[in-house]
Amino acid sequence: MLLDVALPPLNLSAVPETARAAEALGFSAVWTTETKHDPFLSLALVAEHTSRIQLGTAIAVAFARSPATLAYTAWDLAAQSQGRFILGLGTQVRAHVERRFGMPWPESVVGQLREQILALRAFWDCWQNGTKLNFRGEYYKLTLMSPFFNPGPLPFAKHPFGAPSGTGAGGEGEIPIYTAGVNPGLAKLAGELCEGFHVHPFHSPRYLREVILPAIESGASQAGRLRNQIEIVVPAFVATTPEEREECRRQISFYASTPSYRPVMEMYGWGETAARLSLHAGRGEWSEMPALITDEILPEFCALADSPAQLAAALKERYAGLADRITPYLPFTPGEKDDFWGALAGEFRQ
Repeated sequence: MLLDVALPPLNLSAVPETARAAEALGFSAVWTTETKHDPFLSLALVAEHTSRIQLGTAIAVAFARSPATLAYTAWDLAAQSQGRFILGLGTQVRAHVERRFGMPWPESVVGQLREQILALRAFWDCWQNGTKLNFRGEYYKLTLMSPFFNPGPLPFAKHPFGAPSGTGAGGEGEIPIYTAGVNPGLAKLAGELCEGFHVHPFHSPRYLREVILPAIESGASQAGRLRNQIEIVVPAFVATTPEEREECRRQISFYASTPSYRPVMEMYGWGETAARLSLHAGRGEWSEMPALITDEILPEFCALADSPAQLAAALKERYAGLADRITPYLPFTPGEKDDFWGALAGEFRQ
C-alpha cells in the first residue's frame, strides 16, 4: 500500500516548492484535482521540479475535453516526466458538465467514457507505432492525422499503446489511464479497460468491498484480466483532532447531499438523511448540514485515530485488501506539519 498526496489548489508559482517538498517527504505520487485550477498545468511544473515521484490527475473532467485534447496533453506530460504521468479521468455530474463547462451530457456516461478511452489509445497507437488513425464510434469519428500534427513516438516507450497491458502505473512505455466514480458502472469500466480506479472520497470500506471491487472484478473478468492488474486509489477522509472531525462532517455532508451518490448512504439505511441533506443543499443551507453526520455515520466514512502517530496503522487496517494507494484527504502545505507527513510516509514505506 502506497501513500500519495493531493496537491492543494495553488497558483502556479507555488507548485514547484510544493512538488519538491512532496518528493522529499517520501510520497509515492502527487495528484491534482479539477476544482479551482486546470489539473494539467500544475503537473508540467511537478514533472520539471521532481525526478522520482509519480504524478497524475485525480481527476480531470473527461467530458469537458475532446479525445484529441486529452491525448496531446497526456503525451506531453508523459514526455516531460519520462513516463511518470498517470491520466485520471472522471465524469463529474450533469450540472457541472452542462452549466460549468458548457458541454453536452452524454446519453450513456459509461458508453461515451469507454469510447473516449479507446480513442485516446488510438491516437497514442498512431503516434507511437505509425498505425493509421481510424477510430469510428457512436460519439467520436477520428480519421485525420497528418505528419504536421503528429508529435511522434515517446523515446522511452517500448510497448504498443493500442490496448491496456494490465501492468498498472509504472508499466514501461505506457500512459496509464485511471477512471473514477461512485457507482458500479464506472468501476466495471475500469476493470475492463483501465490500469487503475480512483475511488470517490465519499465511500466506506463496506461500500468498496460490496459494490466497487466486485464491479471492477466483473469488468476485468469479462475482458480476460485479473483484479490485481487494476490499481485502487483511495482518497481517505482522516481525522486525529476534534477540529478535523468537524471538518470531515462538513465535507461528508456536502458529498452525501448529491443525489447520484445516495446509494452509498442507502446501503446503511440512511437514505432519509441523504434526502434531508439534499433539501438543505438546494436551499443553500450549508451550515445546517454537518450536524446530520452523526457519531454513528462519521466513522463509516472517515478514518479516525486518537493521535497522528496512530493514523498509519488505522489506515492500513481500514483498507487492507481494498486499496493499493492511499491519499489522505488533508491539505498539504510545505513547512506545515512536515513532521506529521514525513512520519506518515515513513510508516507506509516500511
